[in-house]
Amino acid sequence: MTKRGMRLLLSICAAGIAGTIGIASWADTPMTAADYTAHPQEMVDAYRHVEAASVSDAMEQLLHEKRYMSHRMQAIFPTKFAGTAVTVLLKREENRDPDALTGMLKAIDSGGTGSVYVMTVQDGADIAGMGGLMGTAMAARGYAGAVVDGGVRDVPQLKRVQFPVYALGPVPSTSVGHYRFAGADISIVCDGVEVNPGDIIVADQDGVVVVPKAHAADILIKAQALDNSEHSMYPFIEKYHSIVEAVQKFGRI
Repeated sequence: MTKRGMRLLLSICAAGIAGTIGIASWADTPMTAADYTAHPQEMVDAYRHVEAASVSDAMEQLLHEKRYMSHRMQAIFPTKFAGTAVTVLLKREENRDPDALTGMLKAIDSGGTGSVYVMTVQDGADIAGMGGLMGTAMAARGYAGAVVDGGVRDVPQLKRVQFPVYALGPVPSTSVGHYRFAGADISIVCDGVEVNPGDIIVADQDGVVVVPKAHAADILIKAQALDNSEHSMYPFIEKYHSIVEAVQKFGRI
């Protein structure tokens, strides 16, 4: 290699190393609420690393609101995800209209990477709001998961494609002929919690939490702090064998 070629190679390597260091330093720097608001994708990514319980506690402390779904909402397999809500409402209506649920399918195609499909099936505990076909489509489009205030079916297929779904339970029934699409990207109430399009859904083995998008950055920062405190308490308790001392030191319970 010529001296000129060697100098060029060294310059490229140096630039690459500097860029890598710069990226790492930026990523390791704690972000502020303004930073998260300006970079919504980074905010959603960060929500994937906090616990649903901490997010719920953060909202109770900052908003004084209950924003978590009940114990009825169960995952079809252990999972953890976060993403932005695509909302859908189905209303009970006996019909023979082949297009009665077309809007529901179009809503799926409107979402993409990082979306969470949030559906309310009116009086639908024993009605499958979604199944294998819908779940496969969501998985193919990069959805993070689905939350259904209703039943779910085709569970083996959903597990095969590893698409996470929270629902009221598995049922073999269908909504076809019994329900009509009543709207997408609208405000809905899912298992007693208001969900608006674009709200951030956080789900793990403790359950499902809905974060209002207008307060998402502040809630995230508070949840991160709560997570940090709790995770610091575990080794302290194991070492000193006292939860009382841990709570006094870290102020978290």
